[in-house]
Amino acid sequence: KVAIKGIERELICPACKELFTHPLILPCQHNVCHKCVKEILFAFEDSFADGGSESSNQSSPRIRISASSMDRIDRINRSGRKRNSLTPRSTLFPCPGCQRDIDLGERGINGLFRNFTLETIVERYRQAARAAIAIMCDFCKPPPQESTKSCMDCSASYCNECFKVHHPWGTVKAQHEYVGPTTNFRPKILMCPEHEMERVNMYCEICRRPVCHLCKLGGGHANHRVTTMSTAYKTLKEKLSKDIEYLISKESQVKAHITQLDLLLKETECNSERAKQEASQSFEKLYHVLEEKKSAALRAIETSTNIRLEKLQTQVEEYQGLLENNGLVGYAQEVLKETDPSCFVQTAKQLHVRIQKATESLKSFRPAAETTFEDFVVDTAKQEDILSDLSFHSSGLEIPEINEEQSRMYNKALISWEWPGKTDSADIYVLEYHKLNREEESVTWQKTEVCGKSKVLSDLDDDSSYAFRVRGYKGSICSPWSREVILRTPPAPVFSFLFDDKCGYNNEHLQLNPRRTSVESRAGFPLLLGSERLQVGCYTTLDYIIGDTGIAKGKHFWAFHVEAYSYLVKVGVVPSNKIQKLFHNTHDVTSPRYEQDSGHDSGSEDAFFDSSQPCTLVTLGMKKFFIPATPAAPKDPASRILPLPSCLGICLDCDRGRVGFYDAGCMKCLYECEVDCSGIMYPAFALMGGAAVHLEEAVTAKYREYHD
Repeated sequence: KVAIKGIERELICPACKELFTHPLILPCQHNVCHKCVKEILFAFEDSFADGGSESSNQSSPRIRISASSMDRIDRINRSGRKRNSLTPRSTLFPCPGCQRDIDLGERGINGLFRNFTLETIVERYRQAARAAIAIMCDFCKPPPQESTKSCMDCSASYCNECFKVHHPWGTVKAQHEYVGPTTNFRPKILMCPEHEMERVNMYCEICRRPVCHLCKLGGGHANHRVTTMSTAYKTLKEKLSKDIEYLISKESQVKAHITQLDLLLKETECNSERAKQEASQSFEKLYHVLEEKKSAALRAIETSTNIRLEKLQTQVEEYQGLLENNGLVGYAQEVLKETDPSCFVQTAKQLHVRIQKATESLKSFRPAAETTFEDFVVDTAKQEDILSDLSFHSSGLEIPEINEEQSRMYNKALISWEWPGKTDSADIYVLEYHKLNREEESVTWQKTEVCGKSKVLSDLDDDSSYAFRVRGYKGSICSPWSREVILRTPPAPVFSFLFDDKCGYNNEHLQLNPRRTSVESRAGFPLLLGSERLQVGCYTTLDYIIGDTGIAKGKHFWAFHVEAYSYLVKVGVVPSNKIQKLFHNTHDVTSPRYEQDSGHDSGSEDAFFDSSQPCTLVTLGMKKFFIPATPAAPKDPASRILPLPSCLGICLDCDRGRVGFYDAGCMKCLYECEVDCSGIMYPAFALMGGAAVHLEEAVTAKYREYHD
């Protein structure tokens, strides 16, 4: 038999690090105290109520909440319900044993089984640990007597006298089951937590938990494979017995592994001490260099100070000599008392020169030395940046790469990266970025730490280019910086709108999705009927749709995707005073003059066609972007056809009266023209044949982090 005192490691709750108290079996098959589960759930709710602050995460010393778990809790707990002080509302939390996010379902704690077998083993361990401590009778008058038996039905312990009093012969209580003194009282029958009046009599092989017949008939286990409890008991007991026998038979191998691990422990400690010494020596070298630089700088300042003080002190003495009856003036006053002309002239000539110099210096007073020490300021900005990056670099750690295809610059910036290779990803990432500015000589990187593989930034300037780089940290080891990626922000603030399903919307030809962010034109039966009436030429009317929000002033930008299979799409803007004309314009058709063999090529038709358009639009289709034929455009038609970008953008500047069409992937302007902004301007789209347009989705604060 295994000694009960040798298994205490299996009897410790992973949350509170103490012996289990009423352990519950989680869906991941780990055990946690009932009290610990409630504390974890309450800690989640407190963190959600406090906005996930760091202080709220430390409200309970038992709990450690990960950032990814906080994001999932933030999504689930948006109902706004008030918390019950007795029952936690949240049902999602990380298992302290495996750190996986566990969803307890609608019933929460009430849907978990108590592990009575583990309770019995814990109680056996407690009894072995306190063998000298007796269990006292629960019903004796003070002082209580030592109990001799415990009733499993009454969940109480009795001495001989009290047991006879409370369990008299000839009564129902006389039939109660009693055992030796214990504090572990378990029910005789295990009841179903979902159907409290039903006992469990089957075992679900899919969920690996006991269930009752109601769970199988119409509950959550209706389509699951189940077996009888006796069969499951026999099967699991045989498997467990075989596994235990196998482990016991490999005892010599286990001892060999333990010996090897002991050697590895000692080797790890020795290597750790060696690494500490090497790290200390490296920092001591830096300290030595800094001390030498510090001493040299202080010596230079001290030398300059002494020279300046000496000059200023000499100047003070010179000016003190200019005072009456003092120094040079006093000496000159004594010379003036000389009555002998020859002696006076002999002395006064040199004295007069000194007096003139003193007079000139008095008129143009200037200190003999500077008082500031601006030339002795030590610039350590670059060194501080280098020291801030000082860490353990490892060539074996993979370098993350920024994924330019998944990264987006729209209303906010979404930067995504990948961890190459098959190794585990880093524990944490550091993303740095800075604005590209030719005028700035030094670059100041802004830094942010990220737990996942993407980050949303919202503090970037419009119409600016930014450089991004990322590195990963695994413990105290960091990878080299990734390749710098340059991305450009939109030329103006992002304008949000939806497709208007009321004004001029033709639901026979166009189809909107429920969110009104996508519109599709299908070349169906109505188009065939319209073409059937035409015998000559190919005149087909476009189907227009506009945005539900207008622009009166300012500069705005919006983006969208055009499906690659689209035959013909026109995009641009339309003023409010021409919307009615837009939906009833008879000239807005595909003209036969653009066909190769039509023979129509007159300039008058060009002028008439352009002047008749009520709005400013460019043509897209068949994976091409067509630059309009204007005097400034190239005369060669082939040079006016560009590949269709995966994402297009439109920038409307009402103040300047201009509209630009951009490749929203790189924010490059493809075409710009003047536009009449006298009225309220609306985004306009026109589709013909098989075509589809999808508005660009705004980047939110939690974008893509849910997927991580």
